[in-house]
Amino acid sequence: MIKIFGAGRGKRADKKDGEDDKAPGAQTGRKQAFEIRLQKEMDELELPSQVQMDLGNAKSLAEFVLNISPDEGFWKGAQYVFKFRIPSAYPHEPPKVKCETQVYHPNIDTEGNICLNILREDWKPVLSISSIIYGLLYLFLEPNPSDPLNHDAAKHLRNNRKDFATKVIRTLQGGCIDGFNYPTLVSRNSGYRY
Repeated sequence: MIKIFGAGRGKRADKKDGEDDKAPGAQTGRKQAFEIRLQKEMDELELPSQVQMDLGNAKSLAEFVLNISPDEGFWKGAQYVFKFRIPSAYPHEPPKVKCETQVYHPNIDTEGNICLNILREDWKPVLSISSIIYGLLYLFLEPNPSDPLNHDAAKHLRNNRKDFATKVIRTLQGGCIDGFNYPTLVSRNSGYRY
């Protein structure tokens, strides 16, 4: 498995000087426009320190996983997994992004759907994978209770920020909120506090 970590560039970690950029087993035919654009973006990608990218089998850049570990905000101390699928109409259509980690968040529902405007109506072909990465990071820093997918979480955040923080901690420690059991993402003994 090829992984890209930290604030490095988006190039394949196992590539040696003089090797071409094709993944092992990739078709030798002509690349589609979206593949060329995506390769250029990945080559130029500067990942923030809170983000790790897993390119999986590297036969195609059209599917990959992003791990985000916020270092501040309500959700710090845990890791959240996002699966990206890039359509062949990219960049004219936005990537499909799902949160694979169940999280109590106003803008992420229990099925992993994400309410991020640049993944929907505000998408423009000038935006990039980098734009989405920073958008996802921002959701962990500044959740938007005015445009929620999880309406109960948004209501708690709007009405009582301190109570909301307590609920987030409970969910990160494997608790149950509004009848939904969340997985343990931080240890109860870790001393985690918002």
